[in-house]
Amino acid sequence: QLQLMESGGGLVQPGGSLRLSCKASGSPLGYHAIVWFRRAPGKDREVISCISRTNSTKYYLDSVKGRFTIARDDVRNTVILQMNSLKSEDTAVYYCATETHDYCSGRVRPGSWGQGTQVTVSS
Repeated sequence: QLQLMESGGGLVQPGGSLRLSCKASGSPLGYHAIVWFRRAPGKDREVISCISRTNSTKYYLDSVKGRFTIARDDVRNTVILQMNSLKSEDTAVYYCATETHDYCSGRVRPGSWGQGTQVTVSS
């Protein structure tokens, strides 16, 4: 069964950058549409980005457009989330997960995500 593992989080100052990686094992990640979502204290789950199975479409939450970029690296069986111009509001635990469809439907497949990676943006 497909297993996902998030990595790349850390502590960064406002305006800084981080690159998150979603590493897959057990199945090629290219078979799935992939979602990045985050959970911050006191806030609901927030889908911030998605890439379709065919890479034909990409989705970004309005608040991260122009700052975050999602991309596939099929050779390494990973999906990358490059995060630039980070803000304190981006502080959260970030997770990757499979979509319920081959496109970005907005639905996260239950239980498909890994342990998450902490992103802290602070002065």
